[in-house]
Amino acid sequence: MKNESKQFNVEVASITDRGLSEKRPVNEDSFLADSGRCIFAVADGVGGAESGEVASRTAVEVLDEAFRHHKDGEDVEDLMEIAIQRANASIHQMSREHAKLSMMATTFVGLHLDSYRATIGHVGDSRLYRLDVDGKIHRETDDHSVVEEEVRAGRMTEEQAINHPNRNIISRALGAEPGVEADMKTIDVEDGTVFLLCSDGITRHVPDEELRTLLLDAQRGGELQPICDELKRRCYERGAEDNLTAVIIRLGAPTSSANTISLDDERTLSSPPASLAATMSGDVPRQHAATPPPSNSIPTNGAVVSAASLKIDLPGDQVVMPQTSKVHRKSFASTLAKLLGVLLLLSAASVLAFYAGRQYERRQTVALNNDDVLPSPSIPPPLPTETPRSAFQERLREVDSSPREAIERMKTEKNERPQSSTDPQFLYLYGRALMNDGQMPEARSMFRQSLNLVKERKAPGANPNPNSELIASVERDLSSNEPSVLQNASKALEELVQHEQSVPQNSPPAATTTMQN
Repeated sequence: MKNESKQFNVEVASITDRGLSEKRPVNEDSFLADSGRCIFAVADGVGGAESGEVASRTAVEVLDEAFRHHKDGEDVEDLMEIAIQRANASIHQMSREHAKLSMMATTFVGLHLDSYRATIGHVGDSRLYRLDVDGKIHRETDDHSVVEEEVRAGRMTEEQAINHPNRNIISRALGAEPGVEADMKTIDVEDGTVFLLCSDGITRHVPDEELRTLLLDAQRGGELQPICDELKRRCYERGAEDNLTAVIIRLGAPTSSANTISLDDERTLSSPPASLAATMSGDVPRQHAATPPPSNSIPTNGAVVSAASLKIDLPGDQVVMPQTSKVHRKSFASTLAKLLGVLLLLSAASVLAFYAGRQYERRQTVALNNDDVLPSPSIPPPLPTETPRSAFQERLREVDSSPREAIERMKTEKNERPQSSTDPQFLYLYGRALMNDGQMPEARSMFRQSLNLVKERKAPGANPNPNSELIASVERDLSSNEPSVLQNASKALEELVQHEQSVPQNSPPAATTTMQN
């Protein structure tokens, strides 16, 4: 499809499929692909059965309706953010009023093109990629997920995050709470830019570099629909564990500039590969048959928006990565000046080091020659000791990287009765391991027990009392059953317990009040 009504051309293609997992019999993804009004979106529903599909479909319908009444001159970013907030309120209200829709929610990523300005809105772990005219791929959204936030905080490596058991737990979604914070931004783009909006059913099987190679083919003039079909084929080849949805948009005429990037970047798809014939014709193997488009698809100027489910595998399925600017060639003079500056700094450092060494030698000589100064025995410096704070942070990293192993290890430490501990740090770490393992009620109970111990430590000489507002915040969050709210309680409680000294193992048990959820 092409939009000729404006001063630029837009082509779009899309694919959606339920995948191969028997745990996901219904496609809970939804998407919007309207090249006429240049509005696009992907939503990945959460909640299972009918509810995830309802949540994701509601999100794209509200966005579609908002832009039907869009007038020239209106602030597009404000309009999209208002639509996201309306969708969130609508989904949350339905989940409270209808039992079968309880706990439903959805991720969301939206794109609007107005001439050469792109407006992006995002909540959850569905993504938007941009391939610029130099052939560089940029992820314009950061996942709002538990493991990605741990990576950004430096408590987990990217390698650990890839295979972490909780990589599908999201920390933000439409409908999960009465209000939601959406990431919004507007960027300038050029002719030849290619966009990809997709759910995590795509990104869990196709890494960024493979996505770049496929989008390069689109940038060079390749047909968009075969590229969408190739994305589906690769997901199926690798298990297709989740519903998968992709929308590819090409802005302006194809460009040949990307051909100069690398000799290894050969054309990915000039025509549909023979191995794709069955997939592209719809004749998938019977056991892998794709779900037919639902009856409640949204027609949009020739584009069809299939209802899909938002994925949040409760309990729990973002930092927006800054747009990478173009790299300009630096002049030879500028480079030479910087090189000379570095050499001067190195020379100055060498002179200072030499002077400091000579001064040290003189002091040593004076001390040895002074008869009034008795030589003192050489005392080796004390070995570095691990502070309680660093020990706690180390245990925290162990819990986040391998929660199941941490649970078993901590059970063994306490003779299968970890809840009998009187150490608030131990109870918090055990609760966090349970939370990371998906055992939310048990985690909430451990967090309450840890908080009670922190509150009771008011003896003279103990650490200063924690902030009362922070305690009240933890107590309030622990009363909620929402997984994302429990995550908030965990972060606040971490701040409280890391100031506590561990109680020796032979200390008498403190009186505690345990609340079971």
